[in-house]
Amino acid sequence: MVLAIDIGNSTTTIALFGPDGKPAFRSDTATRRNTTRDQFAIVLKGIFDLYHADLTAIGGAVISSVVPSVTHAASASVELLTGKPPMMMSPGLKTGLNIKSDIHTQMGGDIVACSVAAIDKYPSPIIVIDMGTAITMSFLRGNVYEGCVIMPGVRVALEALSERAAALPHISITPPPSIFGHNTVDAMRAGVLYGNASMVDGMIGRLEEEAGISSAAVVATGGNAPDVLKYCKRDILYDADLLMNGLYLIYRKNTEGKGGRKI
Repeated sequence: MVLAIDIGNSTTTIALFGPDGKPAFRSDTATRRNTTRDQFAIVLKGIFDLYHADLTAIGGAVISSVVPSVTHAASASVELLTGKPPMMMSPGLKTGLNIKSDIHTQMGGDIVACSVAAIDKYPSPIIVIDMGTAITMSFLRGNVYEGCVIMPGVRVALEALSERAAALPHISITPPPSIFGHNTVDAMRAGVLYGNASMVDGMIGRLEEEAGISSAAVVATGGNAPDVLKYCKRDILYDADLLMNGLYLIYRKNTEGKGGRKI
């Protein structure tokens, strides 16, 4: 079985894949930037206990991280619990992507994993949207990664608005009664949801215009995507497991044929 871990700025996602390539479980936990090896190991062991999964069944692991302060602790904890060092998402791994990038080391492992999974599952050209702490939108043509745009995430923008405007409160992201806000809270909710939906719709059009071709599929993932997609006018598929499936596929690409052992 293959353990996949994605360490994001806000959330760390942990999934265990069986021999059939399907997740036995998927768990989300808050990313703790000052965690230690033992603290991460305790969290990981607790998640396995919660889902009645066997740590000794892990044949290999892969980790993607955009939080350097957590990366070493996570890697060390996996090795502590399994006796095997995990594969780390980094330049040099086989991905099957032809990445158009000035500096390949700046390409986030999460973006690469989402792209690999999207190419495997959806028709090309593809626009991949990841709505987490940041919003990234990538354009893929065949196995060519044309490039992306990065924008502030839904909650990041909302928190910044509340922090910088003294009269605006901190609010939850829930659907407003209407796009016309009749009080401050509803006006903010309408702005963040309809505003981000309009941004996504508009950026899809701009990416297609720049590429000179319409997308065959637009797929979104990330924790904030369901809140926004219902207000988008474009047809956008939601795939909650896109990133984790991508990590699994990349692990397979880099281990198949090495020893021939199925895990």
